[in-house]
Amino acid sequence: MTGSIVTAPTATSHWQKLVHEAQQAAGIELDEQLESYLVFLLMRFTGDVRMAARVMALDYLEGMLAAGRERHDRLRDVGDHCLLVSGLFPRRAERRRVKVSYFVRLGRTAYADLGARLEAGLAGLYRDLAEGFVSLMDTLQAVRRLGGEPALTPLQALELWADTGSAEALQSVSTHTDSVPVVGKDGGAGPH
Repeated sequence: MTGSIVTAPTATSHWQKLVHEAQQAAGIELDEQLESYLVFLLMRFTGDVRMAARVMALDYLEGMLAAGRERHDRLRDVGDHCLLVSGLFPRRAERRRVKVSYFVRLGRTAYADLGARLEAGLAGLYRDLAEGFVSLMDTLQAVRRLGGEPALTPLQALELWADTGSAEALQSVSTHTDSVPVVGKDGGAGPH
């Protein structure tokens, strides 16, 4: 009897394919490390029903007060949850009466703190996550767009673009208006 190897698509390969398609749709090219992190993040949080009930600011403060491995895990989870909320579930921000950019700032801060405190290997990853946060968020928002549902309301898109420079948010704004938004002297955005 000859043996044969049966290959079947895995959850990882499905997420990786979706992330690749979203990058192409958004015109983003993540490096291999960030792409892998995003794929495994999606796998890790699939079906996490607790995510919606979390208060990220409290989680961040608790993480800052913790030490060692607990601090690392808590701050990583804050960054990860903020990335998922801002990318896949930005309308939750509206229900909480905060801007999506709040989650961007908080997530970036959590990753940056880890990047500043950890040793060389992981420090670089977390610095890259902080710097690439908007591109990662844009990729996740493109995942939503590929599914036929816009991630952002028109007002959220305009605010997010003005606050973060998100290319995906600008693309969303352009689907709702013929005007071109610009950031004014006061930092606010408006059509011109």
